[in-house]
Amino acid sequence: MIAALVLAAGGSTRLGRPKQLEPWGDTTLLGHVLHLVELAKFDERYLVLGAQTDDVLDSHDLTGWTVVENPEWDQGLASSLRAGLDAVTRFSRSDEVAIFLGDQPDVDLDVVERLIQTARKTKRQAVVPKYRYIWSNPVILKRPLWSRLMSLDGDEGAKRLLQAHPEWVEEVWFEQRPPRDVDTERDVGDLRPRQ
Repeated sequence: MIAALVLAAGGSTRLGRPKQLEPWGDTTLLGHVLHLVELAKFDERYLVLGAQTDDVLDSHDLTGWTVVENPEWDQGLASSLRAGLDAVTRFSRSDEVAIFLGDQPDVDLDVVERLIQTARKTKRQAVVPKYRYIWSNPVILKRPLWSRLMSLDGDEGAKRLLQAHPEWVEEVWFEQRPPRDVDTERDVGDLRPRQ
């Protein structure tokens, strides 16, 4: 079994308003990402919230999602990864988790499917997409790695740890550019769907 974990707890300091609630087509930026993950048909779905939790809960139908609140969201991405992996460890029957960022709206479902297929075959502990020449998201992590990742802190995810241990990593190569984060007004303008 494989679970999806969406990290969406940040305070959107660079954008200056909650990007989780940013209008995006007929939904919000976060709603768009959640819908994409739902289309991928994971066995279980977890969502980590922090800043603006009440507003996000009021603005989205989270049926089928397990919501995890990260009270330490202001300490960076690693705190959300810890909170999410702790919840998946305690409540999930899954042996693998796919990590998505709530501010990356352009993840390709074909990429997700290839990563899942690779995770089912490989004995390595992490499956990482390599877009041309760089790693990005989503990544799939097997249960033996989770406790190591829960020891991270600061504003970074698993990348540095995985780079230090290439023997853990199965790379899946893609021709396209990596999905961009929505962090600034320019990103909103570039990435928001045209009406």
